[in-house]
Amino acid sequence: MKTRTTRKNKVNVVTLGCSKNLVDSEVLMGQLKANNFSVEHESKNDDHNIVIINTCGFVESAKQESIDTILRYVQAKRDGDIEKVYVTGCLSERYKADLEKEIPLVDAYFGTRELPKILKTLKADYKHELVGERLLTTPNHYAYFKISEGCDRPCSFCAIPLMRGGHISVSKEDLVERAKKLAANGTRELLFIAQDLTYYGLDIYKKRELADLIDRVSDVNGIDWIRLHYAFPSGFPMEVLDVMKNKANVCNYLDMPLQHISDNMLQSMRRGITKQKTIDVVNKIRDTVPGIAIRTTLIAGYPGETEKDHEEMLKWVEDTKFDRLGIFTYSHEENTHAFNLKDDVSEKIKKKRADAVMAIQQEISFSHNQQKIGNTYNVLFDRKEGGYFVGRTEFDSPDVDNEVLVKATNENYARLGDFAKVKISSATDFDLYGEITS
Repeated sequence: MKTRTTRKNKVNVVTLGCSKNLVDSEVLMGQLKANNFSVEHESKNDDHNIVIINTCGFVESAKQESIDTILRYVQAKRDGDIEKVYVTGCLSERYKADLEKEIPLVDAYFGTRELPKILKTLKADYKHELVGERLLTTPNHYAYFKISEGCDRPCSFCAIPLMRGGHISVSKEDLVERAKKLAANGTRELLFIAQDLTYYGLDIYKKRELADLIDRVSDVNGIDWIRLHYAFPSGFPMEVLDVMKNKANVCNYLDMPLQHISDNMLQSMRRGITKQKTIDVVNKIRDTVPGIAIRTTLIAGYPGETEKDHEEMLKWVEDTKFDRLGIFTYSHEENTHAFNLKDDVSEKIKKKRADAVMAIQQEISFSHNQQKIGNTYNVLFDRKEGGYFVGRTEFDSPDVDNEVLVKATNENYARLGDFAKVKISSATDFDLYGEITS
């Protein structure tokens, strides 16, 4: 095996999975930089000698992607192209013993809460004074803002508590300081994320404190948008909506994964809510904040899902007309409660049902977008691509939602990371097109 031991250490951090993993990678990179390491995120250059893979273990497809990535870098180590391969994140937390046995060429495996241990292995110091500081992998003007770790919910299909542990809130004071540091470095949009936003504060304040946290962070100078991701419907703190109404920089946007609507499915999924209560929550949110964009995610093909359950979901999606919607096919995860059930819906039917839901949502999205033609929106521009400036309204989150495209001309010039007023001239299923008015 060739080695390059004379080379100065340069670390390539590879992130798989969700935005919460991305934040973990950014914190790791910030610590490494403070220890004078040269570090990049998903480097395209072949000039690093250490790779740290932050894995996902949420569903089968994500696990396979993580394993494939590990094997690819292990092969690079065999070939002498890199010297060290380290693995961290959810897959490593959940399957460490199996991975050590099956892929022994990895130099070390770490869990989801072992950042100090990773640093020690790399002969770096964990710098407590850097808590909250990160090397952003997103464009500088927006950042994912993790307010808690872990989850206490008992959802039958979910392995996250096995990988991330129980719910732990970050204090309000720490989060406000983190927001100030991000704002000072040019971040204008904070995307609040957690396994469950609505549990925030129950552990350290003995009550739900999400509304107060949003209120405090919204007062941070330089934060123009706050966006809320991953709110649980059962026990949703409605006072959050009052803050949304009263604070101009809290986007009229809520990501609330609902998973299903059939009472049979909700009960088996251990969601702690019924069909009618789900409908009531969505209606109350819309009544309290007219015009709010609600994003949800659903599961197709959960054990025992009948054609009747599926039809019930289709009708509900059609009636509710969510602004944004995504759907996963069920993944049978060991050590979850649902693993005791028979995975009795074939992969073919799972996909067919998911496609049917998305076909309805595509029509809904097209209809919503057509109604926006002629209206003017405040747009935050993220990038330039294919002759267009590409941005988002307050109703859209990066990577998962609609985008606004403005043809790049002298008359239509947008500064990336800045806002501009855009009048919508045309629309497709998932994109809006327009011209800058100011």
